[in-house]
Amino acid sequence: MNKTLAAIVFVVTCTASWAQMTPEGLWRNIDDKTGEAKGEIRIQANGAGVLTGALEKRLTKDARPDDVCKECSDDRKDKPLLGLEVIRGAKKAEGKDVWEGGKILDPENGRNYTLRMTPIEGGKKLEVRGSIGPFGRTQTWIRVQ
Repeated sequence: MNKTLAAIVFVVTCTASWAQMTPEGLWRNIDDKTGEAKGEIRIQANGAGVLTGALEKRLTKDARPDDVCKECSDDRKDKPLLGLEVIRGAKKAEGKDVWEGGKILDPENGRNYTLRMTPIEGGKKLEVRGSIGPFGRTQTWIRVQ
């Protein structure tokens, strides 16, 4: 019985630590220019391991529930910001704790950027880099418990 209990504890511990080293979960994004929290994004995997992320909560002072993505030029144009899919198509890089190959949308300007996400500090934070060619910005998001 003690061996069984030890095995269960081991599996649960390993699973919990593995789950923390993935972008999946709820994240508070912090503006890299102002240092203020802007919103909370829920990142989920589909059955094929491809990640998407949707804006679940807006935290800016001027946020209104009926705000839409006026600047978007694709299928998200004029869609409500709450629930808006801002991350599409990210996949885990082989042999690394990095997710890339997807796009991230900045709803403030409607632009889609090449995405790279790297869990850091044991999965408590997520480095999110959006870039166009050699130019880009990196934000550090905080995991919401």
